Amino acid sequence: MLNIVLVEPEIPNNTGNIGRLCVGTESRLHLVHPFGFVINDKNLKRSGLDYWVHLDVTEYQNVTEWKSQIPDLSRVFLMSSHAEKSYLEIDFQDGDWLVFGKESKGLSDEVLAQFENHLTIPMSDKIRSFNIANSVAFVIGEAKRQISFKK
Repeated sequence: MLNIVLVEPEIPNNTGNIGRLCVGTESRLHLVHPFGFVINDKNLKRSGLDYWVHLDVTEYQNVTEWKSQIPDLSRVFLMSSHAEKSYLEIDFQDGDWLVFGKESKGLSDEVLAQFENHLTIPMSDKIRSFNIANSVAFVIGEAKRQISFKK
C-alpha cells in the first residue's frame, strides 16, 4: 500500500479528490496540519463523495509527528518543481511515501531539507505547476504500475 502525504493542504476540494483517489488505488492518506480548511468541511466531503468513509486516513499535528511514524526514511519521496530528478526515474516499492506540499507554495525548504529524495513531474515551461490532485494521480499511477509488475 502506498502512503500519500499532504503537508499543510489548503483547498478542501483537492484533498477530497486525493482522498477518493487513495480509496480507489488502495493507498493510505496522511494529512499534516495546519490545514486551510476544517476536515469535516462540506466541500471536502463532496469531493470525496461517499468514498470518504472508506479512506484510510491519519492526521498529524506537524511534520515532526508524521516523520516519527516512518520506518525507512530512504523510501520517502518529496515532490518539488525545483527537483532535478523525475518521478519517472524512480523504482517505486510497495509502502513508499509520496509527499506533496500545499497548493500555494509547495513544500517548505525546512521540510525539503529533512529528506534526500526530491522528485519533479516533467512539464512544459509554460506553466509553474500542475494541480495537486493531478500531480498525485500522475505519481500514484506510475508507482502502482511498477508495483503491479513486481507481483
